[in-house]
Amino acid sequence: QVQLVESGGGWVQPGGSLRLSCAASGSIFSINVMGWYRQAPGKERELVALITSTGSSNYADSVKGRFTVSRDNAKNAVYLQMNSLKPEDTAVYYCNYRGVNLDPRVYWGQGTQVTVSS
Repeated sequence: QVQLVESGGGWVQPGGSLRLSCAASGSIFSINVMGWYRQAPGKERELVALITSTGSSNYADSVKGRFTVSRDNAKNAVYLQMNSLKPEDTAVYYCNYRGVNLDPRVYWGQGTQVTVSS
């Protein structure tokens, strides 16, 4: 089992910034993919950003240039720096852990709310 706990969500005005954190614990294999998804009311969950254990990352087109994903392998943590936030970024953001190769496990955090409005 892997447990994921997100923090850092909240309310911010358009153009502002937030930094999300996700701490993983449990049976973590060192080679994995971690990242962030989000789900707005009435919409399907969508990819925001992913990062491998070697530091390779990818982003949704809607957040490229504004968000930065990073990780600290020693702490089993992943972060999402969110800049130039827009109202359409409002969603519940979920941390994700995905095993690779012979590890088929997928785990999700409980989610943290991000609200961007005036």
